[in-house]
Amino acid sequence: MMNDRATQGTRWISSLDIINKTGISRATLNNYIKMNLLPRPIVKKPEETDVRARMLGYFPESVIDLILQIKEMKNKGFTMDTISERLNHAGVIRAAEEPVIPDEIKTNSEVNHEAPPSKSRPSSADDGSPRNPLKVTISDIPCPAYLLNNNFEIDWVNQEAEKTLFRKDFHAMKEPAERNIFSQLLRNRGEKEQIKDRLVDFHLRFVKERIGKLDLDRLYDGMTSLEKQLLEAKYDAVDPLHRSSVHKIYLDLSDHSGMRLSDCVYFMVFREGTLFIHALEANHTDGIANLLSSRTSVINDLLRQRMPTLVSFCVLVADLQNSVRICAELPPEEYFELINQIWACVEGTFKRYYGTYGKHTGDGLLYYFLKERDNQYMINAISCALEIRENIKKLNMDWKMRKGWFNELYLNIGINEGQEYFGTIPSSPNIEFTALGDTVNYAGRLSDFSRFGAIWTTKNLINKLSMEDRAIIRYGIRHREHEREILIENSFARVMDMALPDHQNSSKFMDIATLAITEIVERRQVPGSFAS
Repeated sequence: MMNDRATQGTRWISSLDIINKTGISRATLNNYIKMNLLPRPIVKKPEETDVRARMLGYFPESVIDLILQIKEMKNKGFTMDTISERLNHAGVIRAAEEPVIPDEIKTNSEVNHEAPPSKSRPSSADDGSPRNPLKVTISDIPCPAYLLNNNFEIDWVNQEAEKTLFRKDFHAMKEPAERNIFSQLLRNRGEKEQIKDRLVDFHLRFVKERIGKLDLDRLYDGMTSLEKQLLEAKYDAVDPLHRSSVHKIYLDLSDHSGMRLSDCVYFMVFREGTLFIHALEANHTDGIANLLSSRTSVINDLLRQRMPTLVSFCVLVADLQNSVRICAELPPEEYFELINQIWACVEGTFKRYYGTYGKHTGDGLLYYFLKERDNQYMINAISCALEIRENIKKLNMDWKMRKGWFNELYLNIGINEGQEYFGTIPSSPNIEFTALGDTVNYAGRLSDFSRFGAIWTTKNLINKLSMEDRAIIRYGIRHREHEREILIENSFARVMDMALPDHQNSSKFMDIATLAITEIVERRQVPGSFAS
C-alpha cells in the first residue's frame, strides 16, 4: 500500500494539458501509467469550462519533467525496459496499485507520487512527521542548493550545501575565482572523494555543451596538469546536457557509508547563471517544484542574496543636460514621454553590451559592466557609450522637429574602472546593484563635468585597455588656439586644469581635481577591429 499524502498545495495538470505540452499521445500516456512510470491520476469533473468530457484525469505537475526525461532517454536509443530499469534504480517509479479516486473527493483527495523512501533516512512512517508538500523559498530550501554563474563560480550557496556537499565556507571567499566549483572539487580530494567525483562528472555535462576539450584549462586559473588530465578523462566519459529553463535529473550522491545526500537535481537556467537544488525524491520535491514554477520570484530572491564579491568592473553614468530647464519648459505629460523615450532609446544598447542596471542617487542612468572570463568589459562600456550618443542624436532631431525648439538633448557620460565590493541592495519591488567605493563616485563626477554629450573617462581605464582595443578608439584632449579647436590625440589632462572658472572651486570636483582624464571622441574604422 502507498503512504498517504495530503495533496493540499500540490499543483495539478490535466491529461489534456500533458498531451499538449509534451507531444505524447493518449495511448502513450496510458502505457506509461500501466508500466508504473507515472502515478495513476485523480479522476474528477473537469475544472476547465471549455472541456466537453464528463470526467478527466489530473496528475501532479511534476510528471511533465518525468515525461521529458523519458523522451530524452528514448531519443538516445534506450528501450522502454531499460528506461524503466534506470528510473526504478534512481527511485523514480511511483507505486500505482491504489484504485482511482472518485470525483466526489476533490480538495481532500489523496494520491501517492513519491519514490520509495531512502534507506539512509527515515520516511514519514518511520518518524511520524507529516508528508505534506513543503512550501519553501530560496532562503529556507531544506536541501543543498547553490547558484553557479557562467564561469562556474558559486555566487550564492545555502548552509546545507556548504556542510554536506562541499565542506567549505564559501561566504569567507571574497574573490570569485576562489569559489570556482571545479577547483574546489578537484583539490583536497581525500574527503568525500566519491561524492566529489560524481559532482565533477555532473557539472562537466554542462561544460561539454559550451567548451571543447582543448579549452578545459579555461575553467579556472591555476589548473595543474594533473587536474587537467583528470578533467579530460572525465570529459570523454560524460554526455553533454542541453540546458533548459527548468529541468530535473536523477543523480545518486551517496558516500562510502551508504548515506544518500540526494538522488535528483533540479536546475533552473537564466542569464546570470544556473541554480542547482539537490534533493531526495521522497522528500520536499513538490515544494521545490512549486518554488521553481515562479521563475521571476526565484531570480529576484537569488539576486538579493548573492554574496558581496570583490570584482573588477566599469561603471557608466549618464545624465541629461539641462534636465531641470527642459522639465520646466515641457508640459508634464510630454516631459515624462521624453524621459520614457530616452530610456527606450538606450536600454537595448546597455543589454547588447552586457550592462547591468545599478543604483544611482541622481536622476540619470547608471550601469555596471562586470569583468568576466574573456569578457572585454572596458571596451564594452566605451562602445556602449558611443552607441548611446548616436541614438540620442537621432532622438534629439525627432524632438526638434516635433517641438520646433532650440533645446538640444545631450546625455553627458562619465566612465570609470575599478575593483570594489559588488552586491545588491533590496529595494522593493526591484533589485538594485551597487558597488562600494570611489569608482562609482568618480564616474558620477565625470558625468557632471561633461558637457554637450561628451564621454569622459580616466587615464587608468585607458592604460588597462589592450593595445588592440586602444587602437580602435580615438581619444584625447581638446585645446583652443585662437578661434580653432584642436584635438591632441592620445593625451590626458587633470580635471583642475580643464575645469571652467565657475567650476574650479566647486565641491563636486574637489575630490577629482588631480584625476587624469581624457575624452572618448569616436571609434576608428580599423579593419579587423573589435566587433560587438
